[in-house]
Amino acid sequence: MVIHLKDISLRREETQILKNVSWDVEPGEHWAVYGMNGAGKTALLNMLCAYYLPSTGDVEVCGHVFGKSVLGDELRRKVGIVSAGVQQMLRQDDNTFEIILSGAFASLGLYEKVTDAMRDRAVGILHDLNAYHFANQPYEVLSQGEKQRALLGRALMGEPELLILDEPATGFDFIAREQLLDTIQTIAEKDHGPSLVYVTHHVNEILPVFTNILLLKEGRVFAAGKTTDLLTSETMSDFVGMPVEITWQNERPNMTRK
Repeated sequence: MVIHLKDISLRREETQILKNVSWDVEPGEHWAVYGMNGAGKTALLNMLCAYYLPSTGDVEVCGHVFGKSVLGDELRRKVGIVSAGVQQMLRQDDNTFEIILSGAFASLGLYEKVTDAMRDRAVGILHDLNAYHFANQPYEVLSQGEKQRALLGRALMGEPELLILDEPATGFDFIAREQLLDTIQTIAEKDHGPSLVYVTHHVNEILPVFTNILLLKEGRVFAAGKTTDLLTSETMSDFVGMPVEITWQNERPNMTRK
């Protein structure tokens, strides 16, 4: 089991952020997590990375049982994450190659000895992500799309069992978004790759490879299951609280208000 959550809740002071959330992700599955702002998506991701511990309930991620395992770098090497929070913490003067290499150590910067095998893997990732041509450029001068590819490379460097993509296309124009989504689709289709969790509040970013979806609303699981079963006009109208229509084109959904 890549992710096993059973009746987890999260409280911060007087605020109940997550409420009785149960969710299982099997190896090889790719999930979209969809919800509006304030649904609890970020809190859920922070828990998967062991930045938060549940107030109640059971959590197991990549074989680590929270409360019974020593959490930290060992778990985070198994969980790759691409998020705005990680992007803000990176050393802006590191180049793309160094950013990717740091993923081998789950560190923000290079502080340990890099082996030839690590360098070879990083070069392979640069080629896979079509990022080799900006390998020597400082992170701070990269375009937003290039920065996300560098973050993807960093996340993949540690050969994670789980790859979390937290609203990775936020602020992108149409072309940059589609280029990034093409890259994500390619990663998901690789044999023996990580399970992907793609978090978004735009249904048209949900690629065909995300065959499962978790609908999160007000800190609770509204529904979880097959994407094609749940992304219907009826279900989504109930979910968002207004009449909407779901249409499909090229195996991708679109939602419009009726």
